[in-house]
Amino acid sequence: MWLSRKGDYGVRALIDLALHDGEGPVQRAGIADRQEIPESYLDHLMALLRRGGFVRSVRGPGGGHLLTRRPEEICLLHVIETLEGSVAPISCVEDGEDCTHDCGLCAQRPVWEEIYQDMRRRLGAVSIADLAERARAQQHARAAHYSI
Repeated sequence: MWLSRKGDYGVRALIDLALHDGEGPVQRAGIADRQEIPESYLDHLMALLRRGGFVRSVRGPGGGHLLTRRPEEICLLHVIETLEGSVAPISCVEDGEDCTHDCGLCAQRPVWEEIYQDMRRRLGAVSIADLAERARAQQHARAAHYSI
């Protein structure tokens, strides 16, 4: 699996929302600035994340974006699948069909199936809250080592 910029930026945006969870709507410009995401691209990502049921938007003064669920309830697997599509390394392991190739690909299928299931398990075990906590710890570590 290769995580594209869309997946990377989308996860970063959700982490930012998790870091500000409970503070009210988070403005687009703040997310874009903190996460180094172009605002126009962030708009596109937020639309995808809204359709995926992860965020909602509030219009008007004081508006912005909010998570629709607690960060602990949003798993990385579902976010990646929403933004990137399947994490299957090869199509036949996702749909469960028999291999139709005569090139020895079916001999490889058990390996790809194991990798696919392991990736789904690992990504499913990580929540946006877990990633936000890691981000918080990194921010604290950087602040502790900051000097003028």
